[in-house]
Amino acid sequence: MISYKPFYETLYKKNITEYALIFKHGVPANTLQRMKHGAAITTKTIDVFCNILDCSVSDIIEFEKPED
Repeated sequence: MISYKPFYETLYKKNITEYALIFKHGVPANTLQRMKHGAAITTKTIDVFCNILDCSVSDIIEFEKPED
């Protein structure tokens, strides 16, 4: 399962708010809402976040193996 936990940690470390992502960088609010609910986002969106946050993919998403 893909987790967006690193994304929120990166936002905190870089002192960037969701408000700034939406209104300064043009990220659709719907994208952030989808992430909060664990829904899929595109690799293009991950690329956009990496550029905005100047970070790597692992700072946006991580794989969490489901327990059996």
